[in-house]
Amino acid sequence: MQIGIFTVGDVTTDPTNGTTPSEHERIKNTVAIAKKAEEVGLDVFATGEHHNPPFVPSSPTTTLAYIGAQTEKIILSTSTTLITTNDPVKIAEDYATLQHLVDGRMDLMLGRGNTAPVYPWFGKDISKAVELTIENYQLLQKLWSEPVVNWEGKFRTPLQGYTSTPAPLDGVAPFVWHGSIRTPEVAELAAFYGDGYFANNIFWPKEHYIRLINFYRQRYAHYGHGTPEQAIVGLGGQFFMRRNSQDAVNEFRPYFDNAPVYGHGPSMEDFTEQTPLTVGSPQQVLERTLAFADYFGDYQRQLFLVDHAGLPLKTVLEQLDLLGEILPTMRAEFNARRPANVPDAPTHAARVAARDAALNEEVSA
Repeated sequence: MQIGIFTVGDVTTDPTNGTTPSEHERIKNTVAIAKKAEEVGLDVFATGEHHNPPFVPSSPTTTLAYIGAQTEKIILSTSTTLITTNDPVKIAEDYATLQHLVDGRMDLMLGRGNTAPVYPWFGKDISKAVELTIENYQLLQKLWSEPVVNWEGKFRTPLQGYTSTPAPLDGVAPFVWHGSIRTPEVAELAAFYGDGYFANNIFWPKEHYIRLINFYRQRYAHYGHGTPEQAIVGLGGQFFMRRNSQDAVNEFRPYFDNAPVYGHGPSMEDFTEQTPLTVGSPQQVLERTLAFADYFGDYQRQLFLVDHAGLPLKTVLEQLDLLGEILPTMRAEFNARRPANVPDAPTHAARVAARDAALNEEVSA
């Protein structure tokens, strides 16, 4: 099990004192949060991609490369890389470069994003979003797996005799997660290629995500990658912790009530009952997180959103300290419950070893 955090990079006013961080502060704070995540022992840090205010992560690979230069162990990822509006050629180049810079400790999550205006900004038609997702990913796969690409599609100019540089590190492309909150076609795409499927698991009741994850698992098995239980699944989540649960409720309430996404909607109590948001003590967060596998099945990656809604940097770092305290127990419990036939979370080293083992088997045969 890989356990980590992700950020959407929102620049939100702190409702308790009316202060708003500058873009500069928010970007630098993101780096501080990532470094703290490694310090407390987390496995993954992921950043989103947005091209509009009030968000700042418009260049994920720049940010991740900068973080990579200041960290040693943590896996760097995205949440999400926009497969619809980015050119697959540029995705292939940028993330292969990042893969080399951080010695393989990276992967990426592809998705359509949730900001409609981004499509015309980049010359795309939002009504073609699913078609763009499928075609662009097919091209990205070819760019990372074939030394010379001849390709023609519907949405970009053809490629003739094109070689993407640099080639993936060790000849093994970055592992890809496909993120979605509502689109079965994305789950189908992940299953077809044997990639990972990431369910945001934040805003909607668990029944919604159970349907999508089960569909992905079934299709993963259909395409011959393994049993449904061996499919590679990641989940989102979010929490706010204090040692005393009522202190957590009292402190987080103004942030919840004014959050850009769910503020001024359901009460915090209703929202925590209907979604995975946990506001309480570290033990409550631990118990609720461990229960995710009871209805989603055993899975490989758990990412938490902890730095949103205007929370100040000091508070976010305190949240990471508390997460670090329960992390050994969380990891041990997940690993103890996982059946032997359920695979570990993918890493670059493990994928290189699996590739080499397969090649040796072919030679022996």
